[in-house]
Amino acid sequence: MSNLWDHANMRGNDAIVVPGETVPRIFWNAAERRASQVWMREKELGIWRAWTWAQTAQAVREIAHGLMALGFERGETVSILSNTVVEWVLADVAVLSCGGVCSGIYPTDAASQAHYLCEDSSSVMLFVEDDEQLDKALEIRDQLPKLRKIIVFDMDGLHDLDDPGVIGLDALRALGREHLAAHPKALDERIAAVQTDDLAILVYTSGTTGKPKGAMHSHRTLVTSMRGYNLTTAQDENDERMCFLPLCHIAERMGGEYFAMYTGSKLNFVENPDTVPENVREIAPTVAVAVPRVWEKFYSAVTIAIKESSRLQQLAYGWGLSVGMKVVELVLAGKPVPALLKLQFRVARVLALDNVRRMIGIHRARFCVTGAAPISPDLVRWYMALGVPMAEVWGMTETGGVSTYTPPDRIRPGKIGIAAPWNEVRIDPATGEILVRGPNVFIGYLNQPEKTAEAIDKDGWLHTGDVGSVDEEGMFRITDRMKDIIITAGGKNVTPTEIENELKFSPYVTDAVVIGDARPYLVVLIMIDQENVEKFAQDNDVPFSNYTSLTRAPEVRALIQAEVDRANKKFARVEQIKKFHLIESQLTAEDEELTPTMKLKRKLVQTKYKPQIDAMYTG
Repeated sequence: MSNLWDHANMRGNDAIVVPGETVPRIFWNAAERRASQVWMREKELGIWRAWTWAQTAQAVREIAHGLMALGFERGETVSILSNTVVEWVLADVAVLSCGGVCSGIYPTDAASQAHYLCEDSSSVMLFVEDDEQLDKALEIRDQLPKLRKIIVFDMDGLHDLDDPGVIGLDALRALGREHLAAHPKALDERIAAVQTDDLAILVYTSGTTGKPKGAMHSHRTLVTSMRGYNLTTAQDENDERMCFLPLCHIAERMGGEYFAMYTGSKLNFVENPDTVPENVREIAPTVAVAVPRVWEKFYSAVTIAIKESSRLQQLAYGWGLSVGMKVVELVLAGKPVPALLKLQFRVARVLALDNVRRMIGIHRARFCVTGAAPISPDLVRWYMALGVPMAEVWGMTETGGVSTYTPPDRIRPGKIGIAAPWNEVRIDPATGEILVRGPNVFIGYLNQPEKTAEAIDKDGWLHTGDVGSVDEEGMFRITDRMKDIIITAGGKNVTPTEIENELKFSPYVTDAVVIGDARPYLVVLIMIDQENVEKFAQDNDVPFSNYTSLTRAPEVRALIQAEVDRANKKFARVEQIKKFHLIESQLTAEDEELTPTMKLKRKLVQTKYKPQIDAMYTG
């Protein structure tokens, strides 16, 4: 593989990069070692601003002393309500350095949701990003008697605010400098007092019913994963990362912030979620980590761009991709690649494939990683054909993010890899459920001992809720979520994820939810890719006035029907989609139908769109 993929160095490193048994100890050791090096970069007013480790450490120290000046004690909890910004990291590390517990709240959460999370976690302080998030905090403040202070990252537009319960981050840092001068050893004593089994963070995860559950991770579970990640796909201070997923999600918190803290790889913060396509080209990460929704979006953009390019460019891309696919199939099969094909692949990269990589922003990537949701095997092959290895990983909030990984010489599209060396993974022979055991597994759900007992059995195995299989090579495959497997009225078991992934491989489909449990046939709810479908409508003179009219246009329905027909060809008759419904509302991260990682919530959409679903069976 290495002679075909330039920077396919995905090997692990079993050395201890930075010593320390707790997250704050690792941070402060890393900051001392890398003082003058850049750790984080953020874009402000069109200019990238760098944060060295020394600058970061100074800010963290001042924030931590500011919290202590406000009376923050060891073991107390602080929540952060913000988008993914540098200040999120500063606040998080400061809280942990004080011996506290840090809990994240999605910036798209409503005030009522923020109230529940602050109340359940017994938060005594709340960091908010700006005036918009402050409004939510002020709305719920009177219902949170334990909340002592609200701290605002960005005070733009709030300079005239006169509220003793609210303080800006700059003012908190000033307070911290005064406290530091009076108590120069206070923070060092706090850091030294943190124990490996102390509760460090809460990551709230929603179940199918009931309130969100606060998954508790100790310093031991987090450090296990921080070191463990480097055993599989090592990174170092020369690597560039893009930081864009919500930091209250385990993927960015563990795989982004904490792993970069341990390895020294640079964290580049996007301006906002909408600028990811532009920012990734500027950042050109050497390690590209994203969820399937992002990889699908990049593929769709390329597909549409190729359709609009010249005939010569289309021919070059088509030929180059076909050569790349031939190489991929041989590599996946473990067969040697003939010298002539190697030469053709190098020519294909020069003529077309490298340009596609630059268009996406992955031209410097040594490898790509996908996780957090299933991805189409064809999409994995497409990225590999461009010359970039794509490794699938699998895990969950409760396992610290990653429990299986894909070795560089064993990429198997459609499979999630082998058990990571820091944990055990097995299949329950009775149910087919994937079970995980190891020092990375969380310590339970906050205030919900009965839910903890349901999740972790007496032998320490975490019941993940995912159904899968394992082959003779130890490679695991996810079949589906236990609760999502469809049993049709005819008694046929259907795994909807494979069908949905095939539909999402279309540049015109953003997401899909297959329905058919106890029904005579399968139907699907589809969320169209607005940008690409609008482009199709404009190119084909299809009239529309808004998003809803676009989904109702006969030409658009015919377009999506063709995509459904294409997907159906890959499945048996009983697994084929008979009818579809296009969701007529333009959904954003603030809509209840979408998760923070922009996936449709299966159970919720089935309930919300029940009349439309019923119509597909009765119409």
